Amino acid sequence: MKTLVDHLAQYAAYHRDRRNIASHFIGIPMIVLAVAVLLSRPGFAMAGLWLAPATLVALVSAWFYLRLDTRFGLLMAALLGLCLWVAAGLAQASTTLWLSAGIGLFVVGWVIQFVGHYYEGRKPAFVDDVMGLVIGPLFVVAELAFLLGLRKEIEHAVVEIAGPTCIREKKALA
Repeated sequence: MKTLVDHLAQYAAYHRDRRNIASHFIGIPMIVLAVAVLLSRPGFAMAGLWLAPATLVALVSAWFYLRLDTRFGLLMAALLGLCLWVAAGLAQASTTLWLSAGIGLFVVGWVIQFVGHYYEGRKPAFVDDVMGLVIGPLFVVAELAFLLGLRKEIEHAVVEIAGPTCIREKKALA
């Protein structure tokens, strides 16, 4: 199994432009929430919890993140739990609200992602490795930790492999 640094560095190699990284801070949470919303039907209440396909996806994802790194895994599990809570509320609302919220978040989130990759000048990581869809949310959490001055040892290891971030200049048209 790849390590935390392996996964983050592979993903980071596709995300070195700071504008692209910034777009991920908005787009990826929207997409994660959208998936939770859309997978929250069908569902049922049990012991005060809303159980749906989203619950299983969140549990498997949290287990994966915890195996990679305990601290990031606990934070990811909490964030996924928050997404499930919001999604459960929308799943129990009208079909129109549930579906429009889920699809709207999904579409707008992906538009933001593709704008970021326009600046990057490179395709999204998941095109070459579907694991990029799972690592993307962890990448956002890790980048936030790095901005806050946390987990410097992980940040240094990732930058050593993927290179520093930058602002890419647009190439002139011939």
